[in-house]
Amino acid sequence: MKRLLLLCLLLLLAGCGQETTVPAREIVVQSEDAAPREPEQQARGLRLASSRIVFVTHGQASDQFWTVVRRGSREAGRQTGAAVSYRAPDSFSIARMRQLIDQAVLDHPDGLVVSVPDVEALGPSIKRAVEEGIPTITINSGADAFKSLGVLAHIGQPEYKAGVEAGERLGQAGVKRALCVNQETGNGGLNERCRGLQTGLRRSGGTIREVSVPLQDPAAAQRRLSEAITENSVDGIVTLGPGAAQPAIRAVSAAGARARITLATFDLSQEVLEAVRDGEILFAVDQQPYLQGYLPVILLSEQARHQIFPGKGSLIPTGPQFVTKENAEDVIRLSAEGIR
Repeated sequence: MKRLLLLCLLLLLAGCGQETTVPAREIVVQSEDAAPREPEQQARGLRLASSRIVFVTHGQASDQFWTVVRRGSREAGRQTGAAVSYRAPDSFSIARMRQLIDQAVLDHPDGLVVSVPDVEALGPSIKRAVEEGIPTITINSGADAFKSLGVLAHIGQPEYKAGVEAGERLGQAGVKRALCVNQETGNGGLNERCRGLQTGLRRSGGTIREVSVPLQDPAAAQRRLSEAITENSVDGIVTLGPGAAQPAIRAVSAAGARARITLATFDLSQEVLEAVRDGEILFAVDQQPYLQGYLPVILLSEQARHQIFPGKGSLIPTGPQFVTKENAEDVIRLSAEGIR
């Protein structure tokens, strides 16, 4: 494919009376929503990318959170002229993620962006990318382990810290016995959230019990939560992602427990924001997924073009921020634009 693109480009240039040699590895057709950095990069409709950047995340197709991450990456690709490829398993699968990372390393892009829900399983593949000289950034999960991987930086939310702050807010609201609802068992970042919730709620004398639910089956998730509400005398429920928030709302309503159970969630969706605005959810923890897609492309594009990178080895925090009834309406407007 690369050789074919090289031949086409040389033929186009020859038609203009010029003779130019272009290394095949540098010829990349941009995604259709990317804008070329310079006018001369266009050749009769063929647009050349300034760099190639590959995303590999654990985000499931049914999770609205990752739609916002992807939108951020596309917008940054359009602005920088980078060709951005986004890859993720159809359902949560560490094994499939590892395969996707290994495939990306073989292709040797100008930049690699990876979420790290399981550092032990994914670490060797990520380290291989670094050893191969591929500039790599981790995002989202992995804030507690990225330095051991040798990547340029991590962009995301310190999950334990976010959990602690959320737990403290629950305690201030009077919650004493809460459920931590995990929709991706085995995701280290979600485990850190739940651990942080325990720490934060314990400061006011409360406790947390973890419950696992299937993200891709909302009805089954609601049944599991209804059982947990019945089996345990709880006065709070925290979902670790927006996909579990609606089943939690329905389970609480079906149990006739809206007056005694306080709901909160991590991450945003249109439904979550409306529930916060309407008082059904006390707060939502926002880690700004748009920036987790946008910032890596900006940084890796500059690394590819100018060999410059700010704050190597640093955590660039995108959260936690809290959406409450007071500011939910403003965030809803931004959510309609695909930014929050």
